[in-house]
Amino acid sequence: MEIRVAETAGFCFGVNRAVDIIYKMLGEGKKVCTLGPIIHNPQVIEDLQGKGVKIISDVSEVPEGYEVVIRAHGVTKQTVESLENAKVSYTDATCPYVLKIHRIIKEQTNESDIILIAGDGEHPEVKGFSSHCKGEYYTFKNEGELAELLGNNDNFENKRIFLLAQTTFSVKEWKKCLKIIEKLCTNQIYFDTICRATQERQDEAGALSQWADMMLVIGGNFSSNTVKLKNVCEENAETYLIERVEDLQPIDFSGCNNIGITAGASTPARIIKEVKVIMTENFNEMQTNKSKETQDQELFLAAVDSMDNTSTSQNVVGVVVSIAPNEIQVDIGRKYAGFIPRDEYSNDPTADPMQELKVGDKLNLTIMSTNDNEGTMKLSKRIYDRKSSWQNILNAKETEEVLEAVVAEVVKGGVIVYPMGSRGFIPASLTGVARGEELDVLLKQNVKFRIIDIDDRKRRVIGSIRSVTNEARKAAADAFWATAEEGKTYTGTVRSLTNYGAFVDLGGVEGMIHISELAWTKIKHPSEIVNVGDSVEVYIKAIEVKDDEKKKISLGYKKIEDDPWQIFTSKYAVGDIADVEIQGLATFGAFAKIVDDVKGLIHISQIADRHIASPKEVLTIGDVVKAKITEIDYDRKRVSLSIRALIEKDENTDVENIEEYAPEAEATVEEAVEAAIEAADAE
Repeated sequence: MEIRVAETAGFCFGVNRAVDIIYKMLGEGKKVCTLGPIIHNPQVIEDLQGKGVKIISDVSEVPEGYEVVIRAHGVTKQTVESLENAKVSYTDATCPYVLKIHRIIKEQTNESDIILIAGDGEHPEVKGFSSHCKGEYYTFKNEGELAELLGNNDNFENKRIFLLAQTTFSVKEWKKCLKIIEKLCTNQIYFDTICRATQERQDEAGALSQWADMMLVIGGNFSSNTVKLKNVCEENAETYLIERVEDLQPIDFSGCNNIGITAGASTPARIIKEVKVIMTENFNEMQTNKSKETQDQELFLAAVDSMDNTSTSQNVVGVVVSIAPNEIQVDIGRKYAGFIPRDEYSNDPTADPMQELKVGDKLNLTIMSTNDNEGTMKLSKRIYDRKSSWQNILNAKETEEVLEAVVAEVVKGGVIVYPMGSRGFIPASLTGVARGEELDVLLKQNVKFRIIDIDDRKRRVIGSIRSVTNEARKAAADAFWATAEEGKTYTGTVRSLTNYGAFVDLGGVEGMIHISELAWTKIKHPSEIVNVGDSVEVYIKAIEVKDDEKKKISLGYKKIEDDPWQIFTSKYAVGDIADVEIQGLATFGAFAKIVDDVKGLIHISQIADRHIASPKEVLTIGDVVKAKITEIDYDRKRVSLSIRALIEKDENTDVENIEEYAPEAEATVEEAVEAAIEAADAE
């Protein structure tokens, strides 16, 4: 077995500086208290408390004769002011990188700006940032919360947006957030405030986890940067977060050839070294030829000498006593009070114990560690579920069982699901999402998939949504072709549009509505009638079988009852009188709308009872006049109209002029109609 420790593991500059300040003060004989834990590491805190360091939560609690040290995360502006107003002696051990962010906010923003902070709003570092904001500020933990924040605040549009991050924020998540802000905001300024040491530590952890069969992340359970390291490593290998050597006990290292170790910024080098030394010693001993009894004991201890003598098994059954957002209290029937940290409840980050559990429920759990001084036992449902479910995973792969799970995360190259408590990866090419489309459409969605590949040694699962959807589409296609025939009506969904038509999913098969079949009138693009995603009622016009036996379906969409010509002929006949609207004027006559999309021609000779040189002498576009239908050409769908036919001759009419004009008019009507047809087609 090979064990590798990340070069960037352990104390960063800011943490090391803060710890050194306190030890130096203690060496000088000073009495020291800290505003909150100096760093997020229980071992360091215990050691300092053993040397007399007191932890206070408020300036009013400073003991007489003590000097205050401000922690590495920093404090709020108001806290510093309180120290100065109370004339309390203090030393500022805030990380210089954090202080730099304070200066950015103070010096480069004003009251009209919006400050967006990527990080945990309850974290002391973020509280320190927000205390220096002069105007509005908001915090968010991921790209989803940022997108929601931007979408719900219209007042952001006309203001400058400043974006910055907690120093330990996920580098990967930060890049996603930058894409969101650049897409949705035009007046934005962002500062890359993630600590360089954090970036390097996360990058190295990601690379190391790709090599390792298992990763150990050493650090405090409540340390922000440690938790993010665990998230980075989990994408590539089975990962465990441990605070101290004793936490190694319940971990099953069998089958692991490569172990990677990294540690958060608050983890002392001595603890990292201790973990590596003990693991190396124990695994070397496991290779020697010892009695079975000794080997069994060491396998059970799993890399540590011994722990709680009262534990006779790695697994216990716990009864839920209480449920809180951060942990679950359970009764395990022993002298220890059992608790399950929130992140040890399930491998699936979408699982919510507040919703899924109730007091009295029984849970199968794995022991992680015990604390004899406090009488507590740390337990994990996540580890138990993962171990016990692996055989089910293997069976599901063997039987090609269709599984269901919620997409918990979108990562580079695919999505993450948690079938049966195990982490599974579905590559983008197997999600069924079209190339070029965002995988975010699957986030938080329940999907069906099959397991297509398993790395049993690393316990990695590869799934395929497309395998299930392709099978479902084939079954639907077979059912469709069994009954398909020309003239049959279907309800389908518009999947895509082209310049020449719309493609419709009929359930397993696809057909096309040609652009000429979308409307009775001429349109330039299908989007004038339908949009992608629309539900449409269509009928099969024709089915064409190609040489390769692929079938092409031509669909009809427009309905005969909507045909403007049918509407016209059902309402009017030759001799009828209609109110028509003048819509066009030409030298030879006027075009008038009878019903929507049906026009008739009023030849110039049929506009007035006298000779006119131009239709404009009598008519204006938009006029509504009465006209008589004098002719209907059903073959060519042409209509002739006459206003003159409705004008009563009065006794003073110049009959000679009319007779002189009429023969000429009759001779040119047919010619004018043809010219009108050509003009209309040209439009």
